[in-house]
Amino acid sequence: QVRLVESGGGLVQAGGSLRLSCTASGSIVGIGLMGWYRQAEGKLRELVATITSDGDTNYADSGKGRFTISRDNAKNTIDLQMNSLKPEDTAFYFCAAVQHKWFWGQGTQVTVSS
Repeated sequence: QVRLVESGGGLVQAGGSLRLSCTASGSIVGIGLMGWYRQAEGKLRELVATITSDGDTNYADSGKGRFTISRDNAKNTIDLQMNSLKPEDTAFYFCAAVQHKWFWGQGTQVTVSS
């Protein structure tokens, strides 16, 4: 089993920045894709950004130019740097990892006030 623990959420004003971190532990050998997803109240979970073990990245249009995902394979961590935050970025953010199946963290709340 892979365990994912997120940190770094919080309350920030519009235009501000937050950095989310996710650490993987447990049976981590063979983890491929990792990423961040978010779910706003009353909405479906959606992609924020993903990163492969080789560092290839993919972003949802909503975060392009504002969000940056990074990965440290030696530390088994991924980060999400979020700049120029908007109220519509308010959501619960989940870390995900793929190792034959999807694993999810418990999530961390990000609230952007206007």
